[in-house]
Amino acid sequence: MTERTFEIEEVGEATPVPKAPPLRAMEARNPDYLEGFLNKPAPVEAADAPGGTIVDEVVAALRQIFDPEIPVNIYDLGLIYNVEVADGHGVVTMTLTTPHCPVAETMPGEVEMRVMSVPGIASAEVNLVWDPAWDPGKMSDEAKLEMGML
Repeated sequence: MTERTFEIEEVGEATPVPKAPPLRAMEARNPDYLEGFLNKPAPVEAADAPGGTIVDEVVAALRQIFDPEIPVNIYDLGLIYNVEVADGHGVVTMTLTTPHCPVAETMPGEVEMRVMSVPGIASAEVNLVWDPAWDPGKMSDEAKLEMGML
């Protein structure tokens, strides 16, 4: 066994770490984007009917969620059966391609979070259903084209 030696170097004073700015300086900064979002009043328009503005925004938000195994968003894939909005509460009825889908536990939570991110939605509910079962016929033409099925 070889003996190890270590060199020790004595150092004078360490450079002090800068302190956080005083609270007064923090108050003068620009407001956080989240503060503005939370203080923004909810839209007054009635959007609980199909084709309403908030429903369209929820659909647009759902189109940003992609199935991890298929390069198509879940709306065009036909996994979303219904979107309803009433009094700031969004209800999404959806399915998955199969009950054994690897994202069966996480996808409804992601859908709920994405729906609640839409301005004007205060709460969201996701109903995961298996009847009617999903089939490729529920896909939009865009999704079928992306998958090479057209």
